[in-house]
Amino acid sequence: MKLDRNTPPEGTVRDWLEYRAATDDIAFIFTEDGTSLRWSELRAEAAHIASELTVAGHAKGESVAILHPNGRAAVIAFYGALYGGFRATMINLAAGRDAIAYALDHSDACTAFVHESAAEIFAAAKPESMTRFAAEGAPGAASVLHDITPQDHALLMYTSGTTGRPKGVVHSHASLLAGGWTTAIAHGLQPEDRGLCVLPIYHINGLCVSIMGALVSGGSIAMSPKFSAGQFWTDAGASGATWFSVVPTIISHLLHAPGDPDPITRRRLRFGRSASSALAPDVQTAFETRFDVPIIETMGLTETAAQILSNPLPPMVRKIGSPGVAYGNEVAILGADLRPCPPEVEGEIAIRGPNVMLEYLKNPEATQAAFAGDWLRTGDLGRVDGDGYVFVTGRLKELIIKGGENIAPREIDEALYTHGDVIEAAAFARPCKSYGERVEAAVRLRDGSALSGAELRQICVDRVGKFKAPDVVHIIDELPKGPSGKIQRMKLAEVLVTLEPSG
Repeated sequence: MKLDRNTPPEGTVRDWLEYRAATDDIAFIFTEDGTSLRWSELRAEAAHIASELTVAGHAKGESVAILHPNGRAAVIAFYGALYGGFRATMINLAAGRDAIAYALDHSDACTAFVHESAAEIFAAAKPESMTRFAAEGAPGAASVLHDITPQDHALLMYTSGTTGRPKGVVHSHASLLAGGWTTAIAHGLQPEDRGLCVLPIYHINGLCVSIMGALVSGGSIAMSPKFSAGQFWTDAGASGATWFSVVPTIISHLLHAPGDPDPITRRRLRFGRSASSALAPDVQTAFETRFDVPIIETMGLTETAAQILSNPLPPMVRKIGSPGVAYGNEVAILGADLRPCPPEVEGEIAIRGPNVMLEYLKNPEATQAAFAGDWLRTGDLGRVDGDGYVFVTGRLKELIIKGGENIAPREIDEALYTHGDVIEAAAFARPCKSYGERVEAAVRLRDGSALSGAELRQICVDRVGKFKAPDVVHIIDELPKGPSGKIQRMKLAEVLVTLEPSG
């Protein structure tokens, strides 16, 4: 069951946990208190929970809800559900009561693992019949377990959509393991590697890139309760991390925060990876110049168990502004006829491979609409160059259509990020009687900055032209973000509706 860089992992998560437990190596270090968890200990704890759930009468493939922040208990609950053949249903604790209530009800979960910090919102959101799970006794050998196969349900995770109800993405053991595999082969992860996980594991990036990546590669994870700019480099150093996975907003916050990694930590870090949304080239260049840690831009989806694209590691070619090439799956650009386009022609990015989801739970219409044959449609617009590198040009739903011309918000974002005072930036559409839609933007500036909206608008005029430049640049304290830290562009108009424009 060793990692094969040409073939997706075989078996189930249970099989791989048994395999890793035989080594007795460290699986996790928890930065909050410095404690560790070995694979053998994790296997024993997971088997105990799996047996308790089975004896309690929970059916194979049944949803088991997990409401936990990052930490030891969350990891054990997740592996316990999968080890027993249940569908681990990761609940986004930042989603709000209504979204949590919908997920708990829609998932048909009967029981839930609930951290004390989530007890109040669980009580307010849960269906009346749902109970909290509490394992009894000390971990021991699993007495009764369901038989499981690679194609059985393993994970249910709800997308953080900006419109309509969230969709429940279902992954099998096979696709979940493949999600960790695509990360491992792209980044050359080895048993001696240790990743720093600061992203919530109720999001696909934290779950598959970090947790599944470590399981498949045989490495380990240093897990923080949450991201802290003031603690990040300290945790990276104390834990012995060799890589980390973050999102562009975190990279920007680190760039604007005091404190650098010490020389030993800097030399040990092989790379950092960025995902979840586009990384502005100026931000990437500034980060690498200051910290001397290469950033590998990647791209992934909940529907693909995280990573689909990645830039290669140095010294191979990294193309700034591109999330890279396909690893472990295939990428195509589909035209309006849903057929693959030739290189350099813009269309919709589509993926097929072993990491693609099974379905949207109880939503066959949405499942059917997500596929063109065996290609999963991502909803992202892009093109592929002659070397196979993908360049994302926008989102189908986020395009601003001004006077009949399509404007990609990302182009405006990148213009705004060229100023060193800008920490967060996002362009968006507002209704307009003259043009149908007009361009506006919102930014968060570093503390103490005297930069005005008018000055930022002029930067955009100079870089993208007057027609594409935002009519107004709003300066606000915080841009709305999802659980992964991705800016939710589609919510900006709603957030700003009561604010007076600046600039």
